[in-house]
Amino acid sequence: MKKITIICTMVLFILGFTGMNAQSGSTQFEKDKTEIGTMLDGFNTAAAKADFNTYFNYFADESTFVGTDATEVWNKKAFMVWAKPHFDKKKTWNFTALKRNIYFSKDGKLAWFDELLDTQMKICRGSGVVEKIKGSWKVKQYVLSVTVPNDVVDKVVAEKAPIEDTLIQELKKQK
Repeated sequence: MKKITIICTMVLFILGFTGMNAQSGSTQFEKDKTEIGTMLDGFNTAAAKADFNTYFNYFADESTFVGTDATEVWNKKAFMVWAKPHFDKKKTWNFTALKRNIYFSKDGKLAWFDELLDTQMKICRGSGVVEKIKGSWKVKQYVLSVTVPNDVVDKVVAEKAPIEDTLIQELKKQK
């Protein structure tokens, strides 16, 4: 009976210790989740305020921005060149998160997110990858997509087909 009590006590101790470690890991991710959410909100606010330097400081040096048009894939420097005239004229974009999901790698050094955004284009989806660099979360990749309700997909496809058919043929030739 004494052995059973000792074994049960040991099992409970080990389970309790394991639970504490899992709980502290989840607490760390909750803190990081809050930091990333705050960073992404600041990222969107900087764009809305046409604050060029603040906006681009949210990007890692080696990063990619993928826009809504099929031809819009830029590294940070190219995106800065494209965006500068818009920021200078104060004709930027104003996105507000409606819903956001954030996920983490096992080691917690990378996270990825998806969010629904209220924009001048109605609901858009932002998604991307962020990395903790020198203590701050930085955007490594950001993808902006226009959402299309299923009920109107056929109409949207019909509208964009003449524009994108040419691009499709060019891309097929490049394969």
